[in-house]
Amino acid sequence: MTAGLVGKTALITGSGHDMGAAIATGLAQAGVDVILLARTADQLDETANAIRASASSVEVGIVATDLTYDNQRTTAIDDPLVGSPVDVPINNAAAVEPLGARTTISPAQLRQAFENDLIGAGRGVRRALAEAVREAVRAGRLAPGTRLPSSRQLAAGLGLARNTVADAYGDLVAEGWLTARRGSGTLVADRMITRPVSVRSSAQPPGEPCHDLIPGNPDLTAFPRAAWLRAIRRPVAAAPDDAFGYGDPRGRPELRAALADHLARARGVNVSPEHILICAGVSHGLQILSGVLAGRGARNVAVESYGLDRYCGLLAAAGLKTLLLPLDTRGTDPVPPVGTDAVLLTPAHQFPVGTALQRDRRTAVVDWARRTGGLVLEDDYEGEFRFDRQSVGALQGLDPDCVVYLGTASKTLAPGLRLAWMALPPPLAEEAVVAKGQIDSCEVFSQLTMADFITSGAYDRHVRAARRRYRDRRDALVTALAQHAPKVRVIGAAAGLHTVLGLPPGTEQRVLQSATRQGLKVASLSRYRRDRSLNAMADALVVGYGVPSDAAWPQALSALVRILMPLE
Repeated sequence: MTAGLVGKTALITGSGHDMGAAIATGLAQAGVDVILLARTADQLDETANAIRASASSVEVGIVATDLTYDNQRTTAIDDPLVGSPVDVPINNAAAVEPLGARTTISPAQLRQAFENDLIGAGRGVRRALAEAVREAVRAGRLAPGTRLPSSRQLAAGLGLARNTVADAYGDLVAEGWLTARRGSGTLVADRMITRPVSVRSSAQPPGEPCHDLIPGNPDLTAFPRAAWLRAIRRPVAAAPDDAFGYGDPRGRPELRAALADHLARARGVNVSPEHILICAGVSHGLQILSGVLAGRGARNVAVESYGLDRYCGLLAAAGLKTLLLPLDTRGTDPVPPVGTDAVLLTPAHQFPVGTALQRDRRTAVVDWARRTGGLVLEDDYEGEFRFDRQSVGALQGLDPDCVVYLGTASKTLAPGLRLAWMALPPPLAEEAVVAKGQIDSCEVFSQLTMADFITSGAYDRHVRAARRRYRDRRDALVTALAQHAPKVRVIGAAAGLHTVLGLPPGTEQRVLQSATRQGLKVASLSRYRRDRSLNAMADALVVGYGVPSDAAWPQALSALVRILMPLE
């Protein structure tokens, strides 16, 4: 006997047996419409009549179908609800679409998905856990076929009693959300959706993308909520009273001290806490620096040929003109033309092309700054996410006197924290403080929490786990394309939360249109090409693999492969 939901309708096989009849009756009494499936309609008449007698307000349908073979399912699931019995077996398994792939999810991933639902549950933890699993299945975060951890593993991961988890699993198996078989473990029950049935919820407007693969955002379902809550309590309880005043415009000293130590260890940045300035994002930092440069009489800032338009807009708002750096087969050539006052680069993982600035070019741009008195603005974009070898150290370490380092928690944790930082050359630090303003504009609780998160080691642990998770997604993407779309070239996949997929000439627009039809939100490389750029790369997509949850990633990857397979 198995059970699953199609929209608001329960689909129950083996309904002629006592267990199936009991579950069907219970669901109907809870207000759920029921479809009963068995090999013959005779098996179902008694059950259907009993349900109608106890729950007259629900619809009860009967489907007689041969379930002898695993690849046979019934069609037109909605027909029985309007009074048209169906007895049409399907012998072609491709006619039925399973939602999701059979994957295994770890206790840590479940903890990330459920801990917010369990916080404050008190004595109702069993009920809260069961409801969290139901909601994760409804929302697609747990795809059908996903193997859940054992009750012992999940109990240890969530800090619960094993009996609590086992009882919650038992409830969900009885309700049909999970299946449990000896030797197979506990799985999310298959919910087979036939083509005539819409998979969109009533709240989802037609045409809204199902999968977001736009680069620039992390997996927000993986935010370490419980660890962050612990990090809030300790520093807020111990903070001096003056911490809740207007504060030093440079930011809380606890966070600046923690960052100076962390950046030296993780990114090779050489800076003292008094020369760190906390800001509300890299854009905010660049806005501050634009004001400093303009105040110094600067006129021209060189930028990469591909990048974010909003950065150029911030520079232009300060009265600065942008000059474009050339692009060749080795990436960006960072040495700017005569008359340039500053250079803005993403050397660790160029956005969006994905390449790292090569060693000789790193040295060359720092030599240019020393020789001319210019300034290098280093946006350490996704610098903490290097997969195949040790992370490339920050450019700032080559010469802290002529490089401004900009970092952020937007990719490693979440953009909603509005936490970023600048490591400034000593002569520039006071000017940047003046440009920012005399009141700390960054919320104090997040600063105190981030300081504790770093010093306790929780931040390093979270980054390591995130790096493994994104590397696994990158590997799955590269493997799937090699198998199914070998004409697609993978570019810049050594680091970061996105990669560039080189397409055959003339196919970019066709692929984008296909992506729209598949409900896939992707970006073309040409979208990030600067106006006036003389260097144009070939057709390509920029695919971010940070946003989907672990459970949704296999579906998103399958949709991506489907739009690229015709290029073979």
